[in-house]
Amino acid sequence: MFSKANLSIIVAKSHTAILPLAALLVFAGALMAGCNSKAVSANAGAPPALPVTVVKAEQRDVPLTGEWVGTLDGYVNAQIQPQANGYLVRQNYREGAQVQKGQILFEIDPRPFEAALHQAEGQLGQAQAQLALATINVNRDTPLAEARAIAKSQLDNEIQQKAQAQAAVKTAQAAVDTAKLNLSFTQVRSLITGVAGQATTQVGNLVSTQSILTSVSQLNPIKVYFSISDSEYLALVQRARSGGRDLLQGSSRIPLTLTLANGDKYPHEGHIEFVDRQLNAQTGAIRIAAAFPNPGNVLRPGQFARVRAETEIRHDAVLVPEIAVSEFQGQEQIYTVAANHTVHVNNVKLGPQYGNNWVIEGGLPSGSLVITDNLQKLREGAPVDPQFAQPSANSQAAQPAGR
Repeated sequence: MFSKANLSIIVAKSHTAILPLAALLVFAGALMAGCNSKAVSANAGAPPALPVTVVKAEQRDVPLTGEWVGTLDGYVNAQIQPQANGYLVRQNYREGAQVQKGQILFEIDPRPFEAALHQAEGQLGQAQAQLALATINVNRDTPLAEARAIAKSQLDNEIQQKAQAQAAVKTAQAAVDTAKLNLSFTQVRSLITGVAGQATTQVGNLVSTQSILTSVSQLNPIKVYFSISDSEYLALVQRARSGGRDLLQGSSRIPLTLTLANGDKYPHEGHIEFVDRQLNAQTGAIRIAAAFPNPGNVLRPGQFARVRAETEIRHDAVLVPEIAVSEFQGQEQIYTVAANHTVHVNNVKLGPQYGNNWVIEGGLPSGSLVITDNLQKLREGAPVDPQFAQPSANSQAAQPAGR
């Protein structure tokens, strides 16, 4: 049997043997944990390549267009005013209808003018009678004076009276012509062919030569007025001097297109009619008038529309989709794929817009693979997995130039 002393010695030896084994297990566990941590760190340092969609920056000739807001107006606008005073007795046209040149639109009470005509015709008759009498006297006394049967001075007086009678006839005839003209003014006619507007004076009102009865507008063709800025005007002039398109030439036949307020494209093309002689000092813009065919009078004065025209051909322009352009601290940037399938950030200079694309004026060589999605996740040097995008028909659509 063991004594208490021997038992204590055996327990102490057992503890001494267990302690090195426990330490060994703890060390092995720490070593394995360290290896696992290094493996995780190595995996975290090499993230998987991000799938991105890319397109190739193409280079080709691009027709650039300008777009301006225009206001439609009649090609000729005539205010219809009477040339006679009197009461308006009749309206002979339907408001908003097409009227012809010379058509009677209104009638003024003609009775006072008829009376004036009759009076003038009576005075003309008297003058003609006096001329006839003077002619008879001269014809009768001429042979008598030659035969010295009467005094030569008497014949001279009769010849003078005949001349006065002839002048009186001309004066009376002029009065008759004036009375007839005034009578004709009681029929207010349209001076142009066009669409007549609403009557501003009703039948029964007293009108004068200052009254505006209505307006008539020639609508086919129709004019479109729009304005361009001073800088844009100088740019167009410079392009024309460099051999480009001369949009501002009065005889220019560069076609213009019109987009209506509902977004529809007007089927007929127009051309520049004239450029105003001076710049508007208040707006800093110069006014331009264009003419468009208007069969059926579809377009009306006062409407708004967008005028477009090709202003230049940009040769060998580099195009990228507009969704590929981002901005960072005021600088436009485009992400491209480098040769080792990593991201490269390009600071670019944007030119005018063409369809859904931007023209790049600097900072991006043609043929670059441009990334069009996941732009917020990209960083310089990050690995990517590029996939080419399917071509879109919208990328070919021409839109207004300018940013």
